[in-house]
This record gives sequence, structure tokens and C-alpha cells, in this order.
Amino acid sequence: MALLVRPIYHSKESGVTQDSAVPEFGPVERKILWQQVAEQLMAMLREKRLRPGDKLPPERELAAMMQVSRPSLREALRALSMMNVLEVRQGAGTFVTSLETELLVEHLDFVLSLDESSLLELFEARKIVEIGIAGLAAQRITDEELAELDAGLARSQEALHHPVDFLHADEQLHKTITKAARNPIMSRVIDSISRLLMVSRSRTVEITGVREQTVQDHRAIVAALKRRDPEAAQAAMLRHLSNVEQGLLHSHPLGTGTTSRAKVPEPSTENLEVANT
Repeated sequence: MALLVRPIYHSKESGVTQDSAVPEFGPVERKILWQQVAEQLMAMLREKRLRPGDKLPPERELAAMMQVSRPSLREALRALSMMNVLEVRQGAGTFVTSLETELLVEHLDFVLSLDESSLLELFEARKIVEIGIAGLAAQRITDEELAELDAGLARSQEALHHPVDFLHADEQLHKTITKAARNPIMSRVIDSISRLLMVSRSRTVEITGVREQTVQDHRAIVAALKRRDPEAAQAAMLRHLSNVEQGLLHSHPLGTGTTSRAKVPEPSTENLEVANT
């Protein structure tokens, strides 16, 4: 009996009927491995041609649509399932998951590629949290921690032409500042987004001029911490985060294929209160 082939089905949870506009699963070149099959499916997610809750066609049909072998398709689906992007329900089929961040924490690079606005949201969060951390650190930092920061500045300068080494020096410097704030709750907040921070830094560290600007910004932050000046430390941290964000925006303009977002005003450091030690 002939089968009626549909490129995609939708679950009841998705609120989309089978008669809705149907995305096309284009062919994949035969020479490309299963990773490229997965990449094409991920591209469809980024372009909103596949959405949370959607049901994929049966394996045989999907393989024919994409013009790949079933083993290659099966391997791609298995990889996306391990990433919690797809969910295989026994006897029901393969579905797109909710794509909530909590499900994808082991693959946060995909979270950011799926929704580019996540990068902007990350910088918004950092401006709120890390400015406060800098102000507290200015009051509570020890001489030993200041020495650690000086050593970190030296490592950053030496690693200007080595992105991976620079990334680790950058991460360590911010960890030292967070430790110096001596606020366990803020430390846990930073820990909770540490993987996101690493993914973000792995992108920005490759941008021309960002490493050089970061060294200058870090020197200004450390200088303010040495003066035990909370307001100056907060202002220096804000300038640093804004500079990195602008470098990212200029190098990789966000918003293509995503919903535009109103620019959120940068927090002012003029009236920020810093708790007394």
C-alpha cells in the first residue's frame, strides 16, 4: 500500500496541525558524513522550520527526503538525542524536545547557536552580577589576591597571540575577582552560568582587537581594586563587559533570523550601593 509522505508531522502539544505550512527537508550531499545531517536539522531549528514539540517523519521517509542512508540518519538522530535536542519515544516516534536551557546544559554552545539573543541576555546578566561583584571585591580583596591578579595580567599579556591560553587567563582573573567579593550566593550564580561564560569567551577571544582591549580593561579593573575604590571598580567592569559585547556585535551581528530585541540601557554605576564590610 502506497504511503502518503509528509515532510513533517506536529504533535498535539505543538498546537500545529498536519495541514500547516510544511518545511522542506533538502537533500544532503552523499559524500557528507552524519555530522552534516545533524547540522542540517539544527539549521532548521535555528530557522524555526522545526519547533519544540514537532514530530519528525518516520526514519525511512526522512532518509528519503534528505537523500541519505538510514544508518547515517540514525546516527545523526542519536547524536541529537544525546544532546537532548530530540527525544525518541518508544512506539510514538522522534520529537523535538522543549529546547529549554535546562535540557541543553551539557551542550550550551548549541543553546547559543540556536538562539543568538542568548548571547545578549548573557551580557545583560553579567552586567548586573559582575558589576556588583567588582564593587564588593574592591572592599574585601586581600593583598594575596591582588598579587594573583597581577600575575593574571602578566599571563594575559604573554598570551595575546595565543587565544586558548588567553581564554584561560581571562577566566582565572574573573574567578579571582569573584572569590575576592566573598559572597557565596554571587559565587554560586557565577558557577551556574560558568559553562555559558566559557562558550561566550571562546567566541569573543577570537575576535580581532578584543584580546588587546581586554588586557587594557583588566588593568583598569585591577587598578581600581588596588585603590579599594568600589565605584571605580564597578565602572571599569561595566566598560569591560560593554567593550567585549560591542566587539561581538561588530564581528557577528546578531538578530539575523531572530526576533529583534530592544536595546536594554546599560546599568549606571552612579547610584549603586555597595555593602559595607
